Amino acid sequence: MTAAVRIIGIDPGLRRTGWGIIETLGNSLRFIASGTVTSDGDMDLASRLCQLHDGLADVVHSHKPDEAAVEQTFVNKDAVATLKLGQARGIAMLVPARAGLPVAEYAPNAVKKSVIGVGHGEKQQIHMMLKILMPKAEFKGDDAADALAIAICHAHNRGADRMRKALAG
Repeated sequence: MTAAVRIIGIDPGLRRTGWGIIETLGNSLRFIASGTVTSDGDMDLASRLCQLHDGLADVVHSHKPDEAAVEQTFVNKDAVATLKLGQARGIAMLVPARAGLPVAEYAPNAVKKSVIGVGHGEKQQIHMMLKILMPKAEFKGDDAADALAIAICHAHNRGADRMRKALAG
């Protein structure tokens, strides 16, 4: 008998890093928890990264996921903002990796396509589909909703990824 797999999705950000945890068993999805880890914008960058690290580490320790998925960084016009987002993303990948979890990465368009069926969509469409896919899901804000969408994307793609690796190996 196959066991349920607990997945944490992480939407990295320096101000707010969203997280969402689901369980998947076969084709079924079950909402476990979601939330946001925040950093104090008045603090220096290193202290803010520590806040994100410690907050995510608490979530991973409390909810004990089996796998992690992180959204890939998009590059914007502001190079400084892109670098800071990259540093927050590094924390989002480091925390689950240090906990021994495999970490997958997904482009924003792949996440949207997996959840709403198209690669471009509005936040409200993601919220609506989350409620359809997991009626008991609770999330406050876009960051937690996006993190749940990332976890769902991984749930939909993890079997295909294993199959590709098995065929290549």
